[in-house]
This record gives sequence, structure tokens and C-alpha cells, in this order.
Amino acid sequence: MEITPLTGLGLVVFGLVVGTYGTIIGAGGGFLIVPMLLLLFHLAPAQAAGTSLAVVFLNAVAGAISYARHKRIDYRAGLWFAAATLPGSIAGAFLSKYFSGRTFDITFAALLLAVAAFLIWKPERPSGPGERHEYSLATGVVISLFVGILSSALGIGGGIIHVPAMIHLLSFPAAIAAATSTFILAFSSLFGGVTHVALGHVLYGPAALMGVGVIAGAQIGAAIAKRAKGALVVRLLAVALIGTAIRLLAR
Repeated sequence: MEITPLTGLGLVVFGLVVGTYGTIIGAGGGFLIVPMLLLLFHLAPAQAAGTSLAVVFLNAVAGAISYARHKRIDYRAGLWFAAATLPGSIAGAFLSKYFSGRTFDITFAALLLAVAAFLIWKPERPSGPGERHEYSLATGVVISLFVGILSSALGIGGGIIHVPAMIHLLSFPAAIAAATSTFILAFSSLFGGVTHVALGHVLYGPAALMGVGVIAGAQIGAAIAKRAKGALVVRLLAVALIGTAIRLLAR
């Protein structure tokens, strides 16, 4: 993949957008990075997934630090769920090489549309200031095992599944779900990303350039999320998922 000065600048700017948007909704931005690498740079699915996950890791670490300052992270849930994603994160990296181009597109798009439909069908429940959230730790662990596999195999980081599941199945307020998901991503994307590196799936140049942008964007996204209402977070996520899925299916 050849990188010209203009392409390099474009990757940094794209990373800034991804970092901002991905941190607001707690999804890490991989659902935007993977289609871009597939559609514009025509990378193999495994390379797109591996490169994306490396960028997602940088985004998640930067976003989690900002969310920690804002005291939005549920650390008990985050640590348990992060631990549950780790086996799947490693296994998913090995599975990614078995996806063909069109199979990858269809699988990825179907997942995005399914999550978007769920968000639209069941919008965020209203919550009051300081409301406590009770959740089933066992259910969250099972969901996280599944998320770990998909996130690493597809390079999405897993936030697009974790956030809706935490809101609707585990009764997290949207703001806490986005922050805690970002914290979980820092761990799951690290293990998945390292495995992708070992398998030779990561393109370091594009990952580094997008990484510069996402680190800055994560700070912006966390600041915006502090003021954003939960319903806006859910709507932003649904719109992004539908648009990305349609573009993948149409290529």
C-alpha cells in the first residue's frame, strides 16, 4: 500500500474523525476503518481487520483515559467483561484469514444492520441523574466471550455489540455503557491486535497515521460525550452502522 503525502494527511484526518465519533459512541471506530481499508485501499480482509484493530487499540486507550477523568467507567463490569473477551480476541485473529472478500463484506454488513435494527427497534430507556444500574455479571461475561471473537475476526473492536447489549440487556445508562465499552476495548484490542501482528496482518504505516488522528479525536469525543444525551449516542451509532453496511453491500 503506497502512501503519498496527500494520502498520509487524509489518513490522519480520517483518524481524527474516527477517534471523535468512535469515542462518543464507545465503539472504537473499527466499523468505519475496516470498510475504508476495503473500499479505498482494497486490502485483504485479514489485513483490514488487523490494521483496524491496531488503530482501535490506540483510540480505546486514549478514550478510556479521558473517560476515567470524567468518572464514567464502571470498573467492576469493565474488568470482568474485558477478561471474558480475551480468549475470543486471540481466536478471532486466527479466524480472520478464512474470510474471503465477499463473505467478509456480507458478514460484516449483516452484523451492522442487525445491531442497527436492534437500536432502532428498542431505543434507550430513559434514566435519571445518578441512577444506579443493576446487571447480571454472568450474562455480561457470556456476551463478552462472543464479542471477543467477532471483534478480532472483523477488526471492529466489539463496541458496536457491547454498547447496545450493555444498554438493553444489562440496563446500563448509555453514557456509562459507552465509557465502559471503551475501557474494555483497550484490553480486547490489545490482545487481538498483538495476535494480528504476529500473523503479519497489520500495515504499520497506515495504522500509525490513523493512530495520530484517533488519539486526538478520542479527547474530543470524550469531551462531547460528557455533554451528549444518551438518546443521541444511540442514534449516532445506528446511523453510522446503516450507512457503513449499505456501502459495503453496494461495492
